[in-house]
Amino acid sequence: MRKGRPPEDPDSSTAAYVRALRWLSARELSEGQVRSRLHEQGYSLAAIAIAVQRLIDNRTIDDRRTAAALARTEARIRRHGPRRVMGKLLSIHIDRDLAREIIRDLFGDEDEAQLLEVALDRRLRGKPERLNDPAERRKILAYLVRQGFPSGAALSAIRKKSRQ
Repeated sequence: MRKGRPPEDPDSSTAAYVRALRWLSARELSEGQVRSRLHEQGYSLAAIAIAVQRLIDNRTIDDRRTAAALARTEARIRRHGPRRVMGKLLSIHIDRDLAREIIRDLFGDEDEAQLLEVALDRRLRGKPERLNDPAERRKILAYLVRQGFPSGAALSAIRKKSRQ
């Protein structure tokens, strides 16, 4: 599925480079995202390879930097757990080993139980009595799992909170 105007010269690595720079001036993208977008635009694989290598050489594209920034945003701002952050990194074409390393660095310092407790408190909005209703409890558990926390850890946090 092509977006935008097709390239005049699909074999032009310079045109592919300039188009990628335009995207990268708006937001940080991974190497995989740039390759995919250029391919969708109709550039040849040879032009894409040359343009992407040029972007990597001048450090315009840096998957480690992109992954770290995205992971920090997902964890600190959106309060997502490690599994959800990992899924997000993989969805932007970050290498699995690099994604694991970023997750380990990011969540290694923080206690996952503490992040889980913050997410639970945020969901309860100061009303822990919501945990007395079994249907509401299931909804909150499903929410925490969707946020990227292991179901066992989420369930034990809910049980702990309901005892308080």
